[in-house]
Amino acid sequence: MAADAPGHAARTNDMQRQSKGLVIAIDGPSGAGKSTVARLLAQRLGYTYIDTGAMYPAIGWKVKRDGIDPADEPRLAALCAGTEVTIHLDQNDPRILVDAIDVTGEIRTPEMGMMASAVSKSPAVRARLLGLQRELGSHGGVVMDGRDIGTVVFPKADLKLFLDASPEERGQRRYRELRQKGMDVDLGRITREIRERDCQDSGRELAPLKAAADAHLIDSSSMSIDEVLAFMMELAGKRM
Repeated sequence: MAADAPGHAARTNDMQRQSKGLVIAIDGPSGAGKSTVARLLAQRLGYTYIDTGAMYPAIGWKVKRDGIDPADEPRLAALCAGTEVTIHLDQNDPRILVDAIDVTGEIRTPEMGMMASAVSKSPAVRARLLGLQRELGSHGGVVMDGRDIGTVVFPKADLKLFLDASPEERGQRRYRELRQKGMDVDLGRITREIRERDCQDSGRELAPLKAAADAHLIDSSSMSIDEVLAFMMELAGKRM
């Protein structure tokens, strides 16, 4: 009887989580459309959308503001220990705050994307944010997007999706997004930065960007948002 208890407890916890909703992990490289599709998927399912990927540029924002070298691990550790990162889980307008400062609009730039990739190599940064990410998704009924949700944050997520697209297509999407915001940007430079970030994210030793072995791979290069969303909804329906 005692030998069966741990397995029974695990099954009970899984059932409790399922009753509250799935944990859905969406990973993929920069510019693949994870945030857009994850937010829409959460709305369709009545789940909470958690943009975990915004946490790293949030730390990167403070690193840049304080003039810290992203390779200086002792200073990064000290910065993380004294930094409060907060996510306001509003489906319509999620906000991210660093030490009570709303940085949502400031972290959505190519520069902060590269900074996020740099600080994400730090064990201190990853440890600081990992606990927060797991806490946010622990009760289920969430759609979380990032680069290591299905491999590190929630390796036992109920549904794992890896959303990708060619660097050229991702560059075009990012270019259009920034132009719509009135920013003067260069398409060639954006595409080069996307390739550089891909190399950084997939080549780092700590939690590299890669698809989980049991993730569903989705190449959205020639797919519309509606097509990607419909496919994800179909997969989620099967898991329910």
